[in-house]
Amino acid sequence: MSYPKGYVFELMEKGGPTDVREEYFGEAIAEMERSRDLCQKANKMPVLDLTYHEYFEELFHTKFKDVKILTPFYCDLGNRVTIGAGVFLNQNVTFVAGGGIELMDGAMIGPNVNIISANHDFNDRHNIYLYKKVTIKNCAWIGANATILPGVTIGEYAVIGAGSVVTRDVPDYALAVGNPARIVKMLDPSKQKETKDTSEYVRY
Repeated sequence: MSYPKGYVFELMEKGGPTDVREEYFGEAIAEMERSRDLCQKANKMPVLDLTYHEYFEELFHTKFKDVKILTPFYCDLGNRVTIGAGVFLNQNVTFVAGGGIELMDGAMIGPNVNIISANHDFNDRHNIYLYKKVTIKNCAWIGANATILPGVTIGEYAVIGAGSVVTRDVPDYALAVGNPARIVKMLDPSKQKETKDTSEYVRY
């Protein structure tokens, strides 16, 4: 059976399942190889040579606007990621992006964070994959060593505490901590500083 170009990514967008044994999955493997190659090239560059961001722009098929990604950084499917303006990713962040990952303007991702949008089927875990998009909204802050699981949306200006495992949506202005993460406080929207010009912020 022949499949149209991009069929595997259409399946991912719909949540799957995909089967690694099927011919259509070859296009996903090619994208994984492209993505990992670009990440490796960026990660090998001197940290003060910020031209390494050109590899990440190629990875995500976009031109960055005040985006800063510290290396090392890892992503399996760059074509399934959307990054807004003023986004900051600290070192050693990992994206498992089959289900789609969207980082909106001003999102801050701490070191050693894992954002996971794909999962194995419980009964055929070696071959079948399922997908759910992860969305990190404007100016949300994900603390160090947190893990965001498939299907989760983090609201605007929300904060995820260090080491948390987020299994369900977190609303705007909420502080969520723990494993599984639970809301422990609501932040005052009137005290949140809007991110307008991030050009100075992302230098650091």
